Amino acid sequence: MFTTKEEKKAADEITNSSNVIGKGTVLEGNIEASGNIRIEGRIIGNIKSKSKVALGNSCVVDGNVSAQNADIEGTVKGKVEIADLLVLKATGMVQGDIITGKLVVEPGAVFNGTCKMGAAVKDIKSAENAASSSFRSEAAV
Repeated sequence: MFTTKEEKKAADEITNSSNVIGKGTVLEGNIEASGNIRIEGRIIGNIKSKSKVALGNSCVVDGNVSAQNADIEGTVKGKVEIADLLVLKATGMVQGDIITGKLVVEPGAVFNGTCKMGAAVKDIKSAENAASSSFRSEAAV
């Protein structure tokens, strides 16, 4: 897949990068990252990561969450799609549908919606990849 060690190292650095949105911060818009994301503030929009999303105690997300893994301690109002492991902590609340490979629900967590587990979750694509895929589909028609 990678032709040189330098390209592999660069890809690993991107995946291992961390992003933090602090408590008291309000962000309106979509977030897309290759690395980990930790959110303590409020997000009005969708979150997409190819790695892990950690939503802290004070976090409120009005939108969808899509990631490889996730820990939810705050509130999510929207669809949650996690490819591997989703952990709903005791203070976590999800108002929306969940699609995940594996689910851990701690006592006290609140979940209102449907849940599909174990099914293969579609690959998490970036906006760039999704746009080029749809372009190819239209061109093939």
